[in-house]
Amino acid sequence: MRHFLLLLMLLPALAYGGEAKDLADDPVMERRMISLAEKVRCLVCQSETVASSRSDWSNDVRQIMREKMQAGATDQEIMDILVERFGKSVLFDPPVDRETIPLWIAPFVMLLLGVAALFYQVRKRRQTVPETELSEEAQKRAAALLNDQE
Repeated sequence: MRHFLLLLMLLPALAYGGEAKDLADDPVMERRMISLAEKVRCLVCQSETVASSRSDWSNDVRQIMREKMQAGATDQEIMDILVERFGKSVLFDPPVDRETIPLWIAPFVMLLLGVAALFYQVRKRRQTVPETELSEEAQKRAAALLNDQE
């Protein structure tokens, strides 16, 4: 039993992993790849960048970026290659152009439709629910009840 406890106490010392190394040979290139990967959406995760996602697709895209950087491609050329392969939905901040204008306008249109529907419902309710007038006796009773509570 003592040997088992001694082994358990030494276990954390054996688990030291050290510092993780960059995947690219050049740390400058790795930082460049990470900053570029933060602008690209993971198509598997949808709400994560390629830099933070651990999906196989993101790993492949990061590898493509590294290869293109080693071949001498600029950041814009790499982004153009990704857009050509996967479409503009791969960009976290898609450009405003003829194809994406509906995506940029849709939230405002939905907001206007919601405000119009709310205005219509309030107006319709005012017409269908009549305002009730209290008789003098009911007004006196309500005033008396309110004064008793104080």
